[in-house]
Amino acid sequence: MITEHTLPKPLCRRGQPLRVLIVGAGGNGSAILLGLPYLHQAMKVWGHAGGLDVMLADGDLVSETNCVRQPFASADVGLNKAVVLINRVNLFWGLGWQAHPEHFHKDSLKTNSGGPHLIIGCVDTRAARLAIQSAVTRANDGTNYWLDLGNNAGSGQYVLGQPLNSANRRSSVRLRTVAELYPEIVDAEAGEDPLPSCSAAEALERQEPFVNQVLATSALAMLARLFRYGTLTHHGAFYNAETGRMSALPVDPRIWARLRHRSRKTHRRIESQ
Repeated sequence: MITEHTLPKPLCRRGQPLRVLIVGAGGNGSAILLGLPYLHQAMKVWGHAGGLDVMLADGDLVSETNCVRQPFASADVGLNKAVVLINRVNLFWGLGWQAHPEHFHKDSLKTNSGGPHLIIGCVDTRAARLAIQSAVTRANDGTNYWLDLGNNAGSGQYVLGQPLNSANRRSSVRLRTVAELYPEIVDAEAGEDPLPSCSAAEALERQEPFVNQVLATSALAMLARLFRYGTLTHHGAFYNAETGRMSALPVDPRIWARLRHRSRKTHRRIESQ
């Protein structure tokens, strides 16, 4: 039975900005960042006077290969990704969003009393996702939501969850995070996918163009519905570029249980090989 998720009351305060931290300024992270000003403006029209207060965190520098399918120019090569993108967005939209030119780690939120309400993880390693999970599941952490985006060559997914912490108590209808539905995604001991490609041709072979934009736009559309209407009946989706299909992830505890059970079986089979 599909249930309905309701926006937590503290986030309905229309005068305060919603604090957002994007982790990763690559394909998904840059697409998310470039779409957030539209959500910021829409929320202000809907009565959320504070809109969004965004920080982008990434310690990587722009490479020549990044200029193929990410919004960087040759003049950006050698500069920090987060700084380049935040400066560009602030100049165009007249915003005061912030760049954090360092890699996220498990203690990144530990001393931040004004931490984010929403973390958007756009990382491509299990270790990086584990760092996010470790940070947002601390007992005293107040992060309300963790939105994870991930993809491979021609498919991907986005999943919005409520990590167990001081902001989100145990409940049968609490949105399960990507790490709870797919535990292998934060298993750093399982090994990582190949390192980023060194050539433009290899980059396009490993990942088709526009997958990032499809995932980011769909995830932002979901967030827009949540902050406008205060409810959701789905909290993610899976996209296949080959078939053109987008399959929603319903707010349904029975489906969550099946996904977690299936993921555990698959993980055990892989470990036994």
